[in-house]
Amino acid sequence: MGKFISITASPPLYVRSKLLCFSLLYFFTTLSLFLYVSLSRNQCVFRYSPFDPVQTNTFSYPSSYGEHKYALPTHRSSCSSPVFFSDYWTVLNEIQSICSDSSSSEKLRYINGNSESFGGNFSTQKRFSYFNHSDNDVEVPCGFFRDFPVSDSDRAEMEKCGLVVASAIFNDHDKIRQPVGLGVKTLETVCFYMFIDDKTLNSLFHHNVIPRNNPRDYRVGAWRIIKISKSENLYLNPAMNGVIPKYLMHRLFPNSQFSIWIDAKIQLMIDPLLLIHSMLVVPDVDMAISKHPFFVNTMEEAMATARWNKWGDVDGLRMQMETYCEHGLKPWNSHKLPYPTDVPDSALILRKHGIRSDLFSCFMFNELEAFNPRDQLAFAFVRDHINPMVKMNMFEVEVFEQIVVEYRHNLKKIKTSSYEEQEEEQKQKSLRIIQKKRRWLDYGSWSLNGSSCKSYLMEMWDDHH
Repeated sequence: MGKFISITASPPLYVRSKLLCFSLLYFFTTLSLFLYVSLSRNQCVFRYSPFDPVQTNTFSYPSSYGEHKYALPTHRSSCSSPVFFSDYWTVLNEIQSICSDSSSSEKLRYINGNSESFGGNFSTQKRFSYFNHSDNDVEVPCGFFRDFPVSDSDRAEMEKCGLVVASAIFNDHDKIRQPVGLGVKTLETVCFYMFIDDKTLNSLFHHNVIPRNNPRDYRVGAWRIIKISKSENLYLNPAMNGVIPKYLMHRLFPNSQFSIWIDAKIQLMIDPLLLIHSMLVVPDVDMAISKHPFFVNTMEEAMATARWNKWGDVDGLRMQMETYCEHGLKPWNSHKLPYPTDVPDSALILRKHGIRSDLFSCFMFNELEAFNPRDQLAFAFVRDHINPMVKMNMFEVEVFEQIVVEYRHNLKKIKTSSYEEQEEEQKQKSLRIIQKKRRWLDYGSWSLNGSSCKSYLMEMWDDHH
């Protein structure tokens, strides 16, 4: 018998052409989206509304300065935890309305006087005695027991700010980087202040970022530069001097309603008005700060600080942790507070200034003066023990990486021939040597059984295992 041959009619040519066109369109659309997401700095498809009135670059740097060198890569997908922003004009009007209505809000009262240190050098018991603040007529310690060396003209301008973004560079440790994506009215609404010392100023002169014949009213793009004069009123450690504007911003800018602190190692990629609205106003909190990318317990951060020599005085670190354990520091997993971690990444801090956030900032500063400028170590203890409790938005690391870009610190600093600066560098070197000698030398006399942190460590280790 003969075999039947089955013949299948092929689709008409115009149908095949349509299928080919749709296939090519799908391929190129998918490829474009893949390349955009892969190469995008924040790896997120959406960021701003296309109708937001974004300004162009605010400053052009000399090529030798290298403000965009050594950005740290990130492998997290910020789309898993995006930040949503409202319309720019809506945000601007709402924040201006909040600021105009908050002029008569109640403020803290501060202890005045003179002391051997800028922060007053209070004892442990004295510092902790102020944590329960039930009467706003009671004055609290909050630095400024010595004069902060800024010019009268700078001080007058700082008192005018209602919304402020601030940062600091001491010892030429970082670059000045311009905020990106500012709305057209933002520079008229928000003050940008960068605190620097003489060594950082000389580096800016060297790279012609600031002309040497420039008047004392220094500006670099959006930033007004505040030179902190060399003074015996401040600390020998530049990092501790940076803590003053970081945690006492409400005192340096007494009329500010909102503030954003950014470490100089990061660059702000989102308009500050949008950040304040999205992270403070909408969730109705006093502060917003990022979670730490790795640690949840304070003791983990303390161990890493000692292990990686982030602070040379290991015996001082042990004393700090013993003090906090003795007065009630607990591992994060042991309490039911509405916080996802005990350890922040404090490179970015947003504040709505008021009694609660100002108290937290004052008491944080007191702890940093008492022990060391590693603010992540005192953070949970202060947060969990003060009354009234601060309302805090501890946001995800992916959010942090969406709104800022982080850079390495300066790898090479400009050498100066000034005798005073060489003398200051020698003092810093001597201080570091002393700190390294003050190690936790007497290992044999210490045991877990005799430590105030025994229950903390046992509970933390039990949770990890």
